[in-house]
Amino acid sequence: MSDSVPQPTGAPIKDASTVMLVRDTDTGVEIFLVRRSKGMAFAAGVTVFPGGGVDPTDAHTELDWAGPSPAWWGERFGVDDKRAQALVCAAVRETFEECGVLLAGPTADTVVADTTGYHEARGRLERRELSLSEFLTREKLVLRSDLLRPWARWITPVIETRRYDTNFFVALLPDGQIPDGATTEAAEVMWRTPQAGIQDWVDGDTMLMPPTFTQLHSLSQFENTAGILAAEPTIQTIEPTLDTSGPKWRLSFPGEENYYAAGELPQISR
Repeated sequence: MSDSVPQPTGAPIKDASTVMLVRDTDTGVEIFLVRRSKGMAFAAGVTVFPGGGVDPTDAHTELDWAGPSPAWWGERFGVDDKRAQALVCAAVRETFEECGVLLAGPTADTVVADTTGYHEARGRLERRELSLSEFLTREKLVLRSDLLRPWARWITPVIETRRYDTNFFVALLPDGQIPDGATTEAAEVMWRTPQAGIQDWVDGDTMLMPPTFTQLHSLSQFENTAGILAAEPTIQTIEPTLDTSGPKWRLSFPGEENYYAAGELPQISR
């Protein structure tokens, strides 16, 4: 534990998307989680949902699109149409890159049942040798924005040297698709109920940052995925601030009492 606290840097904020994949089980809703590799420049070793940065070129690309329009997504996340298109594209691309789940299909009302045939393309997408639009066009696939739901929006606090404006989506795991950890960014992948995901952190087995904890806490209120997909959460942009008023410095954000009742951020202390 460090005796010093990183000073605000005002680092540039980049757009990002993250997707909470959910499924129904006998024990309740489970969410797919990824423990990031310790060599990652951001959130190393932390347990998160699949996601990553936006490709700005996706804002202007042409591709087959089914479901709510970019304008609809822009209204939910409070951004313009082009930016919203890039966010949805990032959600689809990053989910495919990081766990092999592809939210696209041959037609506007179908979804790929087996993604193993796209293994080579998945690697090229991860290495940025291929764009999402190029991949979908080449394979004659339609992006299924209707398989996603908007959930939350968080901005990395100013104390971090890397900052992201992250838009959270939720999606039901498509039938037949099996998520994996076949990416350089993942050290481990797992399915957990929201309660178990939080308990792993309480037990010291994982590390959860406030946005991940908050989403797990919100999903724990639902008995099944149907309820999650039918929900229409009010999306407010949350940017945690550094609270230095107590004996320990900590991040302040809506719902922080639940987070700090379960654990603490070890790197923020006097």
